Amino acid sequence: MMKRKGSNKLSSFILCMTLTVAMALLATGCNGKAGKGASSQGETAGVEAGASQTDPQPGGEVLGEGSRAFSLTVTGQDGAESRFEIHTDKETVGDALQELGVIEGEEGEYGLYVKTVNGLTLDYDKDGKYWAFYVNGEYASSGVDATAIQEGESYSFKAE
Repeated sequence: MMKRKGSNKLSSFILCMTLTVAMALLATGCNGKAGKGASSQGETAGVEAGASQTDPQPGGEVLGEGSRAFSLTVTGQDGAESRFEIHTDKETVGDALQELGVIEGEEGEYGLYVKTVNGLTLDYDKDGKYWAFYVNGEYASSGVDATAIQEGESYSFKAE
């Protein structure tokens, strides 16, 4: 399939705008009042890695709903971090993040090959960069789609 020049930029822009609107709606809730995870300044910085469901950090962004919670840190190419507290009823980290639109990828022979995290696409074939997945600060021994959500564990993606 051929892509038109600039279609990746447009797709990325549309995805970013969609995620921004979705996050704003999640933060304000249906009644228009700031909900769980929204700060008084409207910050969307995220939750410290390793923080529990009952101990969100100031400015933490809470995404999703459900009985399971975990922290996610995304570190971009420039070293900037975005932190989130994810709530879900899904079994795996990958299913939860895909459902919320935080990650996108392609199915491959080893599972989900994550190419886009938090709206930023990395393509190893084009730029030599990829998204590395970590559990508790250690390089993961399984893919994000095969990693069961465990209470107290923190997960992260780093541009490498």
